[in-house]
Amino acid sequence: MTLLVKICGLSTRETLDAALTAGADMVGFVFFPPSPRHLALETARELGKQVERRAVKVALTVDADDATLEGIVEALAPDILQLHGHETPARASDIKRRFGREVMKVLPVERAIDLAPLSTYTSIADRILFDARAPKGATRPGGLGAVFDWHLLEDLDLQLPFMVSGGLHAGNVAEAISVTRAGGVDVSSGVERAPGVKDVEMIREFIRAARASEELSVR
Repeated sequence: MTLLVKICGLSTRETLDAALTAGADMVGFVFFPPSPRHLALETARELGKQVERRAVKVALTVDADDATLEGIVEALAPDILQLHGHETPARASDIKRRFGREVMKVLPVERAIDLAPLSTYTSIADRILFDARAPKGATRPGGLGAVFDWHLLEDLDLQLPFMVSGGLHAGNVAEAISVTRAGGVDVSSGVERAPGVKDVEMIREFIRAARASEELSVR
């Protein structure tokens, strides 16, 4: 199985081009105002055109209502809607049906019990993304650059494709892949020099490290 590499939170033409040229399989765009990576719809429209068909476009949303999703779908024309909030299985199913896009549900992980909701999404989601649980008091979902215990996924028997996120960077992505056997990895803050500011060389280094790990695993 080919490893999928996703660079998330892209917001400029230069960094998007770096991700595409380096061979990212998925490029993610954030639509959540509290995030430093939040995109205006017009910016998303231009970046979406730049992608063309060179990668899968993913729109990250957090408990978005239908009107918000309609605007995002119209502007970006994403291939996948990434649900990063508290969307229930019923809500995820409704979004998938209403907007005709694949759905990737994000599950925050801190302890083994956090994997319990998996069974409720397996017949609905097209893909699962495991991320670190946000610290108490956080205003945004996700681990905010923190790593969770990858060994919690070590013996995971999941019929859906899944990806791993949370605190990944070029120096630890190989270990994350080795432990979890995930089919994909997702990075955002791990390729930034400041919150929301992607670094071209860090993007390239992350993709190189992920690909090198993939080559080792098939030898």
